[in-house]
Amino acid sequence: MPRRKRLRKVVAPPKFQGYKPYGTTGKSTGAVDLLYEEYEAIKLADYDLMNHHEAAVLMGVSRPTFARIYESARRKIAVA
Repeated sequence: MPRRKRLRKVVAPPKFQGYKPYGTTGKSTGAVDLLYEEYEAIKLADYDLMNHHEAAVLMGVSRPTFARIYESARRKIAVA
């Protein structure tokens, strides 16, 4: 039986619903969904310049869990 997923704290959800590359005609070939927790991890680590330990404490998760969330977000952004 898998472990229960702990709640992750998101300070402020994004005020936008999506991004679209410049120069597209509006026809999407494939969407990439970024979860709120992934958005928060990118914001804390890259925008607020927190290290993984500080960001993990703020989100209420362990440092390895934060690192997995952050890596998942970076991969999705690279695909997009």
